[in-house]
Amino acid sequence: MPAQSLQTDALVIGAGPVGLFQVFQLGLQGVHAQVVDALPEAGGQCIALYADKPIYDIPAIKVCTGRELVQNLLLQIAPFAPGMHLNQTVETLERQSDGRYLAKTSAGLHFLARTVFIAGGVGAFAARRLHLPGLEVFEGKQVHYRLMPGQAAKTKNALVIGAEQTALEAAIALCEGPAASVTLVHRRDTLHADAQTLARVATLRASGRLRFVAAQASGFTGKSRLHSLLVLDSDDQEISIKADGVWVFLGVSPKLGPLAAWGLDMERKQLRVDPADFSTSAPGIFAVGDINHYAGKKKLIVCGFHEATLAAFAAMESIRPGQAQPLQYTTTSTELHRRLGVSK
Repeated sequence: MPAQSLQTDALVIGAGPVGLFQVFQLGLQGVHAQVVDALPEAGGQCIALYADKPIYDIPAIKVCTGRELVQNLLLQIAPFAPGMHLNQTVETLERQSDGRYLAKTSAGLHFLARTVFIAGGVGAFAARRLHLPGLEVFEGKQVHYRLMPGQAAKTKNALVIGAEQTALEAAIALCEGPAASVTLVHRRDTLHADAQTLARVATLRASGRLRFVAAQASGFTGKSRLHSLLVLDSDDQEISIKADGVWVFLGVSPKLGPLAAWGLDMERKQLRVDPADFSTSAPGIFAVGDINHYAGKKKLIVCGFHEATLAAFAAMESIRPGQAQPLQYTTTSTELHRRLGVSK
């Protein structure tokens, strides 16, 4: 067992809406949680797939975007100050002799948890790669799938591929940096982002600071270093665009990943659970949200919220064995008010 393991009563794997609500329900029980997620920001599918699309089936909220839902959930769990460990995946999960679970992440973190809540949605999200034969040798050097601070410091000719919010934000950031030229490439001149971002991109294009090319990547030039990207326009004419730095934003795709090797009972790439408490085949491990399967399962956010609630109550037997856990209501419980920070 690693000496530097972070000990916790609850480890939540997945920071999507259901994972965040799991943190909230655990917090109401007085349990502090640690959270791990593969994406660089909390939100799961809501951020990765439909951040700015409307959602109409959240109770008491007529309509909100995926981004707004995540922001509200983060505000809701703020009083419980969970540990957030983003941009990494849980690679191994092993039960220890004392019944706790040792989890190791791709970033080298170790957690020793009494209970584990798998809220991984349809799997860990990974960036969609730009599939050009041989391009992989430049990944992490000149080809990137997210823009990190200081990453473009020595880039003279920057190129961004994509048309969604994250791609446009990256293009704007690069235009504000030292690069001599910034080019945005997408198969057609239709961009999708919030109004402020679209307005900023339009201004940069009008000023000539940002060049837009309607085309698709077809190849590249350079051996030891990337020199340019080759693209095909709508007339199948090949264009060479100078680029010593390329940022690709083609969305994300879910992958089941290491979870399949943890020895948990599965059905159709989902974890079998008991619908009474959403426990898996391993004691102390629960699965909530789209990752689980049981008779009558519906893949809806509101159903995941229900699952997280029952899982939190059931987990208390592992966290505080033998202690009674009375049902309390946020309308009347002074203890819950204290935990929520609304009273001393």
